[in-house]
Amino acid sequence: MIHARLRPIVALASGALLAACLSFAAPASAATAAAPTTATVAQSQTPLVVNARWGGHATFDRIVIDLQGYVPEVTVTPVPQLVYDGSGKPVPLAGKYFLEIRFNPAAAHNDAGQSVYQGPKLQKIYLSKLKGIALTGDYEGYVTFGAAFDTVPYYRAYTLHSPERFVVDISHVTQ
Repeated sequence: MIHARLRPIVALASGALLAACLSFAAPASAATAAAPTTATVAQSQTPLVVNARWGGHATFDRIVIDLQGYVPEVTVTPVPQLVYDGSGKPVPLAGKYFLEIRFNPAAAHNDAGQSVYQGPKLQKIYLSKLKGIALTGDYEGYVTFGAAFDTVPYYRAYTLHSPERFVVDISHVTQ
């Protein structure tokens, strides 16, 4: 009679012991996987490029590109000419020197394909150094801008937060 009462308890204990042993036998990647945090989820969503603006100051001109989400990897590269991504057609901005500002991963449109970018697509500018800016691409995870200058641009690029934005300062002083 005592054995009949112990049988369910022994079965439960054996099941618990077996479950514990199986959890130790699971691969390390499965055992250490954690639920994503809010920061992780926010970082995994593609940031949106929503605006571009500029201003002239006493010693420099400034380009500011506003984003929603986070600032992704950005490259600022001098290029011999500006072209539209995808088509390769030349961008009609007057200038002798150009900078390409490229964000990746990024988008200027939402998941439904509608543009979220509120800034200029092509704009002549009459500042000391900066002569024009254009949105040259929103293509396959890249958002690209081009900036035009009459003289070689000496610049400093950096990120600012709250709100998220990328800044390029172009010095008025020639080096």
